[in-house]
Amino acid sequence: MRILCTNDDGVHAPGLKIVEQIARALSDDVWVVAPELDQSGVSHSLSLNDPLRLREVGPRHFAIRGTPTDCVIMGARHILGDTMPDLVLSGVNKGRNVAEDVVYSGTIAGALEGTILGLPSFALSQEFSVETRNAPLWDTALKFGPTILRKVLDAGVPKNTVINVNFPACAPDEVAGVRVTRQGKRNLGFLKVDQRRDGRGNPYFWIGFERLAQADAPAEGTDLWALGARYVSVTPLRLDRTDDEFSEALTATLK
Repeated sequence: MRILCTNDDGVHAPGLKIVEQIARALSDDVWVVAPELDQSGVSHSLSLNDPLRLREVGPRHFAIRGTPTDCVIMGARHILGDTMPDLVLSGVNKGRNVAEDVVYSGTIAGALEGTILGLPSFALSQEFSVETRNAPLWDTALKFGPTILRKVLDAGVPKNTVINVNFPACAPDEVAGVRVTRQGKRNLGFLKVDQRRDGRGNPYFWIGFERLAQADAPAEGTDLWALGARYVSVTPLRLDRTDDEFSEALTATLK
């Protein structure tokens, strides 16, 4: 099995080494194509107006000055030659990708592009806590990742489905189990705009995230709920975003 690994944290991110170890538990034919620089939050952007610079950083390891989407396309269509990968792994992201994160995440986008290319694709993310922010518990992803991947692959991944896996911020022996979940939703207002002044007094802005003083309890069965209860969350996400229920209502309205 030929596996293509990418991420959005950049080619030197520690999580990329973790996803490679997970891949090597499944196969010895592993290729890494990752962004030269941190691309967190770029979503499913594709470089059309800028050239892509390719750099070989080691055997079967390449850096692209572009987005995770660019990396998957370059890996599958150019770097790997005539033999397409059988599987795409994107991650392991430092930080969870749940709820609204799936819209913004470059990690999710890397897996989405693999799915668009017709390949089974997984997005892998490791949640961290305040205490483990600077040293995420990668052992949790390493222990559970290969087994989950094997079981999902054995079950068969539908052509238009991405598998989003999030590992909880706890040691492997503290994990409560694995749950198949649905995408959750956070409280409104978790995004913030931080205004500052540069050395000449001109304003500039950072878009970031903040912890709410009081968050609603996540609905049971969601990705947010699973991580809060120390479960590994496995969420199938579909490429087809059509709202079938509203489509039926709209069809009747517009007749």
